[in-house]
Amino acid sequence: MSFYKVRLTQAVLLLSLVLACTACGDNTPKAETSSAREVTLRVVTMFGGTDPNAPVYEKIMADFLDTHPNISIEDNSDTSDEQWKASVAASFSAGDEPDVLQFFTDATADQLIDMDKFVSIKEIQQIYPSYAADTYTWALKQVANRDGVERAVPTTGFWEGLYCNQDLFDRYDIPLPSYWDSFACAVEKFRAQGMIPVACSLGNVPHYWMEYLMLYTSGVDGYSTNWTQTPADWIDALERFRILKQMGAFPDNTDTISNDYAQDLFNEKKAAMILEGNWYLPAIRDRQDTIVIPFPGVPDQKAASGTVVGGMTSGFYITRRAWENPDKREAAVAFVMANTDKAAVQKYWEYGGGITTAATRVAEYAKRTPLELSARKYMQGATQIVLSTDSRMAPGAYRELIAGIMRVSDGASAKELLDRVMSLNDENGNW
Repeated sequence: MSFYKVRLTQAVLLLSLVLACTACGDNTPKAETSSAREVTLRVVTMFGGTDPNAPVYEKIMADFLDTHPNISIEDNSDTSDEQWKASVAASFSAGDEPDVLQFFTDATADQLIDMDKFVSIKEIQQIYPSYAADTYTWALKQVANRDGVERAVPTTGFWEGLYCNQDLFDRYDIPLPSYWDSFACAVEKFRAQGMIPVACSLGNVPHYWMEYLMLYTSGVDGYSTNWTQTPADWIDALERFRILKQMGAFPDNTDTISNDYAQDLFNEKKAAMILEGNWYLPAIRDRQDTIVIPFPGVPDQKAASGTVVGGMTSGFYITRRAWENPDKREAAVAFVMANTDKAAVQKYWEYGGGITTAATRVAEYAKRTPLELSARKYMQGATQIVLSTDSRMAPGAYRELIAGIMRVSDGASAKELLDRVMSLNDENGNW
């Protein structure tokens, strides 16, 4: 637990220099806190820990506290992983939910939505008409919860792509992979040079590969269908993990390393490729010789080349705990607006390289690194963008799925794993 007042960390001070220009000329309406009483907001977001958005969030929060001297923030933000998601759900179940929560809006949020502890945007706008006024209508619709109600205000979207250390491909005269056979060839050649082809943590974060293998093996329709029985294509997709492991695509210790360690392997040029999300881009140190390219595909794929896993699936919520407290209500509205108006979204978008979809209008900027240019090209060339599996699947079923991948890669039955997943999903009333 930490309390943020006017004191800034060195990282935030440095970031303020980078972001100062984005605030110029901003006429975004702000919610004013009329109460002079001391208010403490309890806030939880996924912009904490090692999340690359954390410095922007901390700077926005520090500026907010400077302009709202009667407000203190009890911030419990952390990196979004399965443990964090579970802890958020546990706090809501125990009646200890925060005042403001940045969280997912898809199936991951169903358990929280069922508790009826969030306030809808429509209800908030009846008193604060400028709330979410900067946010595109289509963005609000995209992050509507699965019951169709708009509760969360988004900032930026996400995508997942294949990061490559271009300089390593050039050094060993290896073509960038554009289809499965070229990828397999690259794996073989990097292994022959004593290099790790793909940085990956199968025991910690295997789901980027899982998503793309399932998408390309089963096609967009098969990937997105609400299945009640285990589809054969999904079995084939998971069994490809065994093939990848046997061909030496992953580190020898892929079962035991953390995802942070896998990211370091790539950053330190010890691995040629890593399949990651756009949130990884700010952490990359070499932005001159690193690029993002489309997933190379699988044999006999059913998805068109350039099909991308991505979308917009998170946003800032206000809970009824804050809304029904006259002092906290205005503070919560002001805090969410400070993080979601067009000035804030510009900061989040630009700090992340300006390579994602923004929920508000943003001003383009010319200075881009080769990495950022490749990421823009990657997204501009996307033939279709599809939300990931966890947007449709019950959290418990999804956790069972990703937890079982390592066993499947070592020879366990993919069908038995998926049968358990389908059963868990059905028990939770999903699809």
